[in-house]
Amino acid sequence: MSLLVLTESDVRSLLDLDELREAVAGAMADLSAGRASMPPRVAALVESKHALLGVMPAYLPSAGALTTKLVTLFPENRDRPTHQAAILAFDPENGTPLALMDGTYVTATRTAAGSALATSLLARDDARVLAVLGTGVQARTHARAIPRVRPIEEIRVAGRSREKAEALADELGAQARAVDSYEVALDGADVVAAATHAEEPVVRREWLAPGTHVNSVGLNPAGREVDDATVAEALLVVESRASALAPPPAGSPDLAGLDPARVHAELGELVAGTRPGRSNADEITLYKSVGVAVQDAAGAALVLARARERGVGVEVEL
Repeated sequence: MSLLVLTESDVRSLLDLDELREAVAGAMADLSAGRASMPPRVAALVESKHALLGVMPAYLPSAGALTTKLVTLFPENRDRPTHQAAILAFDPENGTPLALMDGTYVTATRTAAGSALATSLLARDDARVLAVLGTGVQARTHARAIPRVRPIEEIRVAGRSREKAEALADELGAQARAVDSYEVALDGADVVAAATHAEEPVVRREWLAPGTHVNSVGLNPAGREVDDATVAEALLVVESRASALAPPPAGSPDLAGLDPARVHAELGELVAGTRPGRSNADEITLYKSVGVAVQDAAGAALVLARARERGVGVEVEL
């Protein structure tokens, strides 16, 4: 049996952010319409590290994708990414393993693509100021993906380390600057990209201006990223009601115990137009992401197709 192996460098060279955003949109529409198969994420917990190893399988017929991702979340990591992953793609016709690829970059970019998609559907058209909360891989990918869908003129970066915030701001260019706190970053921001492992909320309702759109992708089994008041008052959109409202590790600690009626829409329903988005310029909107496997499947399908077109990767015999 031959298996195509694709490294992180390969995956980076093959994934286009705009193409990925469109693929994620299709995947989310398929999920909400019941055309995809995606069981809830399951995980083995490493309690001493507040960490987990998650398993995320999905079948996405429209993309011809049958995949599973193995992903670890180790919030205490300092010398390597907090999220690390590998994706295995199978032939949906006969179940044969086709490819093993780096999943760390796919995870980071498909998550940012989902937030960019949500921003395109929920943020005000005149959004100019982006607040990035966090300084890790997800913060970087979000800072690059969101300006592709809104005319961002200023990016404020805040994190636990001022030094890391300054380094990220320097990396992002002249429109970006580091600020001293999450509160300062949020003051007057039009769009928020929260990508932290916070135990206490870094997005608080009293810090948000009218009309702000919040993307929250952070996950810490021991904490939460968004406060109760924001969840209660915002127009709430999730990837999947079943996933987002499930107990961790599938669901979000930010939404634990939430009345399902509080969820306004799934992202796929906004894509398909079966549910409306923002109703006025002053409305607070919140996209709470837990990460779903159909997004990985969509990303992996793109990577595999481009790899075959361009002859990228190494074939190995199992």
